[in-house]
Amino acid sequence: MTETVGGSAKKTAARAAAKPAALKVQRVYTTEGRHPYDEVTWERRDVVMTNWRDGSVNFEQRGVEFPESWSVNATNIVTSKYFRGAVGSEKREQSLRQLIDRVVKTYVGAGKEHGYFTGEQDAEIFEHELTYMLLHQVFSFNSPVWFNVGTSSPQQVSACFILAVDDTMESILNWYREEGLIFKGGSGAGLNLSRIRSSKELLSSGGTASGPVSFMRGADASAGTIKSGGATRRAAKMVVLDVDHPDVVEFIETKAREEDKIRALRDAGFDMDLGGADIVSVQYQNANNSIRVSDEFMHAYEAGNDFGLRGRQTGEVIERVDAKELFGKLAKAAWECADPGIQYDDTINDWHTCPESGRITASNPCSEYMHLDNSSCNLASLNLMKFLGDDGRFDAVTFAKAVELIITAMDISICFADFPTEPIADTTRKFRQLGIGYANLGALLMATGHAYDSEGGRALAATITSLMTGVSYRRSAELAGIVGAYDGYKRNATAHQRVMRKHAAANDLIRTYHANDSAVHKVATEAWQQALEVGAKNGWRNAQASVLAPTGTIGLMMDCDTTGIEPDLALVKFKKLVGGGSMQIVNQTVPRALKALGYLDEQIEAIVEFIGEHGHVVDAPGLRREHYEVFDCAMGERSIAPMGHVRMMAATQPFLSGAISKTVNMPETATVADVEEIYYQGWKLGLKALAIYRDNCKVGQPLSAGKGAKATEEKKAASETVVEYRPVRKRLPKKRPSQTVSFTVGGAEGYLTAGSYPDNGLGEVFVKLGKQGSTLAGVMDAFSMSISVGLQYGIPLEFYVSKFQNLRFEPAGMTDDPDVRIATSVLDYLFRRLALDYLPYDKRAQLGIFTADERSAQVAGEYGGPVTSDVDLEGLRQSVEAVEAAPKQVETVVETPKHVGSSTELLELHLGKAADAPLCMTCGTKMRPAGSCYLCEGCGSTSGCS
Repeated sequence: MTETVGGSAKKTAARAAAKPAALKVQRVYTTEGRHPYDEVTWERRDVVMTNWRDGSVNFEQRGVEFPESWSVNATNIVTSKYFRGAVGSEKREQSLRQLIDRVVKTYVGAGKEHGYFTGEQDAEIFEHELTYMLLHQVFSFNSPVWFNVGTSSPQQVSACFILAVDDTMESILNWYREEGLIFKGGSGAGLNLSRIRSSKELLSSGGTASGPVSFMRGADASAGTIKSGGATRRAAKMVVLDVDHPDVVEFIETKAREEDKIRALRDAGFDMDLGGADIVSVQYQNANNSIRVSDEFMHAYEAGNDFGLRGRQTGEVIERVDAKELFGKLAKAAWECADPGIQYDDTINDWHTCPESGRITASNPCSEYMHLDNSSCNLASLNLMKFLGDDGRFDAVTFAKAVELIITAMDISICFADFPTEPIADTTRKFRQLGIGYANLGALLMATGHAYDSEGGRALAATITSLMTGVSYRRSAELAGIVGAYDGYKRNATAHQRVMRKHAAANDLIRTYHANDSAVHKVATEAWQQALEVGAKNGWRNAQASVLAPTGTIGLMMDCDTTGIEPDLALVKFKKLVGGGSMQIVNQTVPRALKALGYLDEQIEAIVEFIGEHGHVVDAPGLRREHYEVFDCAMGERSIAPMGHVRMMAATQPFLSGAISKTVNMPETATVADVEEIYYQGWKLGLKALAIYRDNCKVGQPLSAGKGAKATEEKKAASETVVEYRPVRKRLPKKRPSQTVSFTVGGAEGYLTAGSYPDNGLGEVFVKLGKQGSTLAGVMDAFSMSISVGLQYGIPLEFYVSKFQNLRFEPAGMTDDPDVRIATSVLDYLFRRLALDYLPYDKRAQLGIFTADERSAQVAGEYGGPVTSDVDLEGLRQSVEAVEAAPKQVETVVETPKHVGSSTELLELHLGKAADAPLCMTCGTKMRPAGSCYLCEGCGSTSGCS
């Protein structure tokens, strides 16, 4: 714990001119005389990261040094993402020690320079405590800190930015420029376009204005070109429009109309999947869109009244619309394509600490940071599972001490940080916005025996969030007494104090249910009382303290099971192993939860074994039904209801300076009315922002009909008899017979490998032709995959043979196969060979394809020559007739799990349906949701700004 001490023994009259007090730092985790590095066991590891799809090596660095407790995944991500220096050079970082020292020593040096510490001893303790917490994955700074701090690059520490744009061409063009600079640095930005006059208003020249939607096209194209630091498929950006803007309907329907375009292009044969070659032709895909609604509008919606759209220049109403109809259009667009999200303007500004300096008009791309225009926020997140003891108690006291240290470090970073633009630098230095948060809430709730969607679970989440923010503001008030309040505080003192009282009052209203949340609530109440007392005297150092971010890459760095405020994705996970390879494991939180619920070791073992086989807990041996809800996840057999996500957000929102990055997942069967109700309840429950995703609403998400569709089918069957025929994929077992044939066609050499079902029948083909990495080899790989999938969906081999035999192109000519002496192309040869090996005689006869012996037998039979072949033509015909006359049998195909590359792909196998997630553009694995962004477990890449 840290405390303030007086820095002068002079008389009271002279104290105003004396040097202010400084921090007296006390040890929390470390031991005097022993460095944190000496208390862990270190080992050398080789990091080799490959593209899951083609096996190519994306990154390689051997002999890196990490603690043995760190997972392979965390090691890979930190080495590839955060180590600085050219790979292979002596200047390249080789050890986690170097990375942590580079960052921590920069923070401590800045703290000394700017007067944060009483003396060298306090600075050393502070250094050791930060080092320990980072080394043991107690918390992590956001990615820009690891990228930039302590390097020759600009010392950018912020991941989240809010820009501003006015109704002038100069400002609009500057918006494009500023966004480009931020994207180039790997971060994201958001802004509100509502100052730009609508397409229904006139320009000073007398012409009609273009409207904000037209200018969004240019910004979208720029973002798609620059991407994000050149490392991800899309830049992270947020575009907001006020609900009273005259172009609001056009804005609402913009992305829904583009989705119609995607469907039309897809049906015309273009590649419109996520990451597809032709998806770049569609506009507005690089931004998240949100509508800013006011209380005035929501009250008009409730009452069924009209609502006025106002001109940007005069503020006068230029059109009146039906509020219910407009809100319905918003819900319908979100139902169709998940955009726009919604932001609740009056709620946001009611919790604004600095209203005298300007309204909050926008957010960062993931919607957790909300403050003044032209500002930024640096983030850090705590790993909640590190504070859960073996006895199942959450250590609130240690958690509070950790928050104090972290919030101090975050404030120090603003002293030395660089920023992409001067307006952002000026605002951030004046208001010093911070964004402390946490990860692993879902795992913590499960481990303590709480269902995510339960009163007890929400109470524990609320008390922890309240404690985190209360301690942060208490420390901020203490820092204000040492190094001064933020520059804008004096002007906003009344409003800031009012918001602090609102937080404290919300804390008093928390209802607790168990020993854990009661204990945390007691410490949180003390923290808020002290924060109000010290703040009333000193003011506060920071205009903002806390948010709940997605914690994408840093969540993997901390080996967290869950990100941000999210529940667990599923009960089974994909785990990488030392030395390569991977395995499926049941979440380690599950046995801990079962123990907390009172189950014996033998029962736990049986339940875990069942989950490993089935991926869910339904009908698990010995598991009581009232405990099923504890193991509900974001996806799976028992997924959390949409309102369960909203209620959790509502429980924690009153204790956050900013907002929450989270998407509410809705089933495919959800209606427009369901979306409308979710958006309405978000306002009623006091959220600041909300976004939804309805399963399969986007073309880029592959349609499927697996287990997740059972409820829909059963409901449909109950009302009417529906006979529907659709192809069903019959997958090959993991171990299957195969044969490889080498061939030469016109001098070109290659190999054909064909895999079969155990009960016979071709199921897959692989063709090796040309050098690895060549265009020809790539085309043949893609061709082989398409043929294999078609065969597994039941397309007859004879259909393929009829289409591809006699196809003419080079290479062509003589072959080394006695049964196919001349081929008009490689494909002509391949499908003749497959026909000979896998088609019965009568079907080959219709296609005119025979073996050399069969042709010899035919010639001998027709011309009376000696028969040298051992082929029994009559026997072949009889066997074919017998097969055709036999009764047809219907088989139940049990799929054998294939090898997967991520937890999302593993989940798809258990669900029998495709998950909504793009493929990582770096390593090819399927990403997983992380807040309102996506995260790659393989390499740590994100689609957002964390």
